[in-house]
Amino acid sequence: MDIATVIGIIAGFGLIVVSILMGGSPGVFVNVPSLVIVGGGTIAATLINFPLGDVIGVVGTLRNAFFTNEADPGKLIEKLVEFATIARREGILALENSVGEAGDEFLSKSIQLAIDGTAPELIKDILSTELAFMEDRHAMGQSILAAMGAAAPAFGMIGTLIGLVQMLASMDDPSQIGAGMAVALLTTLYGAILSNVVFNPCGGKLKVRTARELLSKEITIEGILSIQSGDNPRVVEQKLKAFISPAERDAITEAAS
Repeated sequence: MDIATVIGIIAGFGLIVVSILMGGSPGVFVNVPSLVIVGGGTIAATLINFPLGDVIGVVGTLRNAFFTNEADPGKLIEKLVEFATIARREGILALENSVGEAGDEFLSKSIQLAIDGTAPELIKDILSTELAFMEDRHAMGQSILAAMGAAAPAFGMIGTLIGLVQMLASMDDPSQIGAGMAVALLTTLYGAILSNVVFNPCGGKLKVRTARELLSKEITIEGILSIQSGDNPRVVEQKLKAFISPAERDAITEAAS
C-alpha cells in the first residue's frame, strides 16, 4: 500500500472536517441535492466523454494509486547484473532456469526472447511496442480521472447557479432563501473537494506510477540487449546505472560491498 496516498487523502478530508467542526454544526454542510448535482453530473459527463467499459475500468486503475507492485530499479539492476554474470560464464542458454524465477512477466518475456536467439533489433521492437501500448492504457485511466477532476467543479458551479435561481425566485418567501443559498454554496464546495482531494491528485499519482514502471521496463530492455550481446557484467551495471539517480547508484554500490 502507498502510505503517502492514504495519508494525503486522510489529511485532506481531515483538515476540512476539523475546520467545519471548529466553525459550528457540521449538519449545515450536508445537502443531498448538492451531492446529487455534483456526483451525478460528474458521472454523467464522464460517461459522455468515454466508453462505458473504460469508465468502469477506472475503478481498478484508481486502485493503483493506493496499491502498487512496482519494481525497485536498484534491485532490478542487481538482478540483471546477476543474469549477465551467469550468461557470461555459462552462456545465454544458462538463463533458461531464470525465466520462471524472474518474478516479473516483462522480465521473463525479455529473457525468453534472448534465449530463443531473437535478433536484438526485433527484441527491442517487440518490447518497445509493449511499452507504448502499456503507456496508452495507463493514459486512458489518467485522462478519465482528469476529466472527472474538471467536471466536478464545473457541476459545482452549475449547482451554484441553480441555487441562486431558486433563491432569487423565492425572495418573497424568506424561509426558502436559506435552502437555495445552501445549494448554491455547497455544490461549489463539494465539486472543489472532489476535484482537488480525490480526482486530480490520484491522476497525478498514476502518472508517477506509469513513469516508474516505464523506467523499470526500459532498464530491462537495455539490460537484456546488453546480456545478449555478451557485455561484461561491469559494463552492464554501468549502462543500467545511467537510468537512475546518484543516490540510487550509491545504494547499489553499498549493497554490493
